[in-house]
Amino acid sequence: MNDKDIRWKQRFENFSRSFALLEKYTKEEPGNELEQAGIIQFFEMTFELSWKLMKDYLESEGLIVKSPRESIKTAVQIELIGNGHDWLDGLVMRNTTVHLYDEEEAKKAISKIITTFIPMMKQLSVKLQGEME
Repeated sequence: MNDKDIRWKQRFENFSRSFALLEKYTKEEPGNELEQAGIIQFFEMTFELSWKLMKDYLESEGLIVKSPRESIKTAVQIELIGNGHDWLDGLVMRNTTVHLYDEEEAKKAISKIITTFIPMMKQLSVKLQGEME
């Protein structure tokens, strides 16, 4: 096993822990602003780990990518992930939720996290879990 294999597998472990917490805390409706902020923060952290995981995996396969957008597009091309549009939307959302101060917008973001982004991250997790075995 080379260093690049080790890197993506270590990143996968970090992603898996973060993703498990994101899933856990979105099982119930967030009750207050603090819980909403926590879910959004877990999304930002998990999304960041997901694109870096893709980048590390792609590099272990001999593909060079330099940015989150390039990582997502290349991951779609090799069928590591499915809907590239949703992943790119997730990237935009990750960049905008950092500056989210409106409660209604936070609720919309959480809804999209639950309905769109958690399922796509789950698919990435399952696919790479298969690669680990």
